[in-house]
Amino acid sequence: MHPSRPTSPDAANDAPSILIAEDSHEQRSLYAAILRAEGYRVLEASDGEEAVSVVRAQQPQLVLMDVTMPGTSGWNAVREIKEDPATAGVWIIVVTGMAGSWDRDASLAAGADEYLAKPVSPHRLLEEVRKFLPR
Repeated sequence: MHPSRPTSPDAANDAPSILIAEDSHEQRSLYAAILRAEGYRVLEASDGEEAVSVVRAQQPQLVLMDVTMPGTSGWNAVREIKEDPATAGVWIIVVTGMAGSWDRDASLAAGADEYLAKPVSPHRLLEEVRKFLPR
C-alpha cells in the first residue's frame, strides 16, 4: 500500500477532495486526470481496506468506489464507511463493470449514494460528481 495524498501538488487546499478507490492503475489514472482538470483534489486507493483508511484519515467529500478489488470488496468498504458516524456523511458513487440490476441494488443497499456502470465517459463521470460536489 502506498500512502495516499493529494496527487497534484498545486491543487488548492480548499478544493473538494475525491478519493478514487480502484484496483486498476489505468482507470485510477484516467479518473484522476479528468477530476484534476476540473480542479478537484484527488486521493487514490488500490483496494477496499486502503479506501476505508484514506476516508478516515483524509475525510474526502466523495469516493468513487470500484466493487471488485483485492482484499476488502468495494461493497464492504462502502458499508464500513457509511456505518462509521465519523465518515457516514461522505458521498459514495460505486463505479463498476458489474452492470446488472442486482449489482445496482446491492450497491445502493450497501450504502452507496449512486451507481455507475463501466465504461463511464468523462462527461458522465463529471455529471455525476457535480450532483454531489457542484463547482
